[in-house]
Amino acid sequence: MASSFTFAPPSLEDLQAGTLGKHMREFNYRTVGEYPQVQPVRLDVRDLDGRLVAGIRSYVFVYWLQTDVLWVAEDQRGKGLGARLLGMAEAQGKALGARNAKLETFEWQARDFYLKQGYGEYARIDDYIQGQYLALMRKPLE
Repeated sequence: MASSFTFAPPSLEDLQAGTLGKHMREFNYRTVGEYPQVQPVRLDVRDLDGRLVAGIRSYVFVYWLQTDVLWVAEDQRGKGLGARLLGMAEAQGKALGARNAKLETFEWQARDFYLKQGYGEYARIDDYIQGQYLALMRKPLE
């Protein structure tokens, strides 16, 4: 029996237009109503020489601030840069409508730092990589 479908990577036009995401949003809107599209929250910290010493990459989607990357150079850790960046990203997220924040961190990364910033671990995936767990964390922003 011949298939009437083709499976292939998306076209450049569909990628640029966000066609798949538009279809998903239209489906979701029928259940939860219209919500804003993804809104990026990105901040960098540079020293006087222009060297990148810290940064955060987050976005707001359906009223949640999702942080994907928070990095501070090793020689700059312990100076409050991470806490300031996270706080600034949370403030921007709230201004964009986020009511909560969430992130993932490996046990060797910054779980304790996020606990100090008011995040709580709500789930964990054990043995995610080489016996280390991945912590899923969240924090209310309201």
